[in-house]
Formats: sequence, C-alpha cells, structure tokens
Amino acid sequence: MTDTERLLAVLREDAARIDAAMREDLQSLAPTVDNLLLEVLEYSLFNGGKRIRPLLVVIAARLSGRDDDEVYQLAKAFEYLHAATLLHDDVIDNAETRRGKPSVNKQYGLVTAILTGDFLHARSMAIVGQIGGRDALALFSGAATGMVDGEFMQLRNAGIYNLSESDYHDVIIGKTGMLIAAACEIGVVCAGGGALERRAMCVYGTELGCAFQMIDDLLDYQGDANKTGKSVGNDLAEGKMTLPLILALHQADQKDRERLLAILADDSARRHAFDEVYNLIDKYGGFTGTRKRAENSISIAVKQLEIFTERVSLQDVAVLQGLAEYVLRREK
Repeated sequence: MTDTERLLAVLREDAARIDAAMREDLQSLAPTVDNLLLEVLEYSLFNGGKRIRPLLVVIAARLSGRDDDEVYQLAKAFEYLHAATLLHDDVIDNAETRRGKPSVNKQYGLVTAILTGDFLHARSMAIVGQIGGRDALALFSGAATGMVDGEFMQLRNAGIYNLSESDYHDVIIGKTGMLIAAACEIGVVCAGGGALERRAMCVYGTELGCAFQMIDDLLDYQGDANKTGKSVGNDLAEGKMTLPLILALHQADQKDRERLLAILADDSARRHAFDEVYNLIDKYGGFTGTRKRAENSISIAVKQLEIFTERVSLQDVAVLQGLAEYVLRREK
C-alpha cells in the first residue's frame, strides 16, 4: 500500500460521513427544487472528488476538541462552494471533461451549469451561517470574495508578461489559499478553539493551498492526461501566467525571452508551441523552481502543527502532515 493509499484509507470514514451529509441534504431538498437540478447536483457532487476541503474542517474541529454530526453538516458547505467554482470554471474554460467524465456544461448545457453553480454557492452560504454562526460566515464569505478577486487578478495579469512572483502569489492566495485556510480556521471556530489555534490552522491552510496551486501549475505542463482527466497545456493556451512560465521568463536570456513573449502574444502560437515552451521552461529551471517553492510552502504549513502535538490525537496531526505530503506528490 502506498503512502497515498494509507492516507486515503484513514480518511475514508470521515469522507463517507461527509458524503452522507450531502446526500441527506439533497434528499431534504427534493420536495422543493427541480428534478433536473437534483440530477445535476448528483452528477457534479459525486464524481470522485477527494473532499479535501470539508475534511480539513472536520480534522481542524477535532484538533480543537469537537467531533459530532453537526461538524460534518458544516463541512459539506466547503464541498458545495468548491463544486460551484469548478462548474463556473468549466463554463469559462469551455472545458469538455471533468475528472475523466463529460463536464456539466458539456452534459447538460451552459445555462444549467451556471445555475447549478449559483445554487451551490447560495446553499453553502446558508449552511455556514446557520451552523457556524457570524464569525464562520464572515470567514467563508471573505474566502468566496477572495476567490473571485483572484480570478479577476489572473484575468488582468494574462497580458502582463513581466509578472512578478509577488503578483502571482496574490492570485493563488485568492484562488486557492483563502478557501482552504477558511476551511481550517472555521473548523477551529466551530469547536471553540482559541486565537493561537485559529492562526496556526489559517497559516497551514494558506500554505497548503498555495502549494496545491503550484503543483496544479506543474501538472498543466507535466501531468498525465489519463490521470488528471484533462489535457496538458490549457494554461498556456489561455495565456495564463503561472509560476513555471514566470520563473523561466525572469531567467531566460534575451533571445529566448523574446521568443517566449512572441508565443504568448499570439493566440495560435500558444496553442501550437507547447513543446517549445515546455523545453524553454525546463531549460531555465521553471519546473524545478516551482517545485522548490511548493516544498517550502509545505514546510511552513507542517511547522504550524507543532502546537497541537502535546494536546490532541497524534493521528489527526499525522493526517494533516500526510495531506501536506500528498499535495507534493499528487498526479491529478
């Protein structure tokens, strides 16, 4: 059994309880919402996701002394919001697949995908407000706002080819880091944890999210489409300035930098020069530099867990350490 398989086996019971909470919620909605919406919710929510965000809520709450059914009811809101963003992302990207299956927009149409995402977003807010209270809702709303802001920053930065690492970091904190940080911190909040625990889990989640996004950027160039469920090169084709490309541009000599800039400025070239761009990124250490930065984020994240080791189950601390290590070695 691999390390990843062992980690997933430990998490399987918690993940099953999160799935049960979602199914219970869908059953409660059945009398009041359209059957097509229920069908699309089933299709989009139970399509092989690992439930990392809701699992972080559960584990963070347990680290702070709470483990009951209401925690799982709260945790499902994070899967709902995450699923909503994926639905909208697939519409924006005109994606045809998601996790190896036809995307919702491909299977059911653009309007259905957008409306389902809107429903999940609204439902997630209602759940957090009802169960988590004002502080939790403020954190959750802030993360949702940050995600949209991060996407706008990325959109604005698409044509800025001298993008700094700092600009990139601001984008990924918004796009990915804030929601994962909110999952961790809200778990502590709902369990009545203190400021020290909240801060530690917020930093853990932020750094975990940043590392996750950096590895995602690597997979868009180096991933196996059979494992990731989507083709490589999407970020380049869309002109997204992800970290491997940013690092390569800053390190390239004048000739290679001008060539990269010429490709980036040409829609057709971006779609047909993947191998050339890949080789230039590799030549200037863009892939190795990105991985090193992801490893540094994970190191910072794991350091935050030290405050918990003397007071709580070491298994939950080990699970969070394992999740951090999984982010670095994931292939999809």
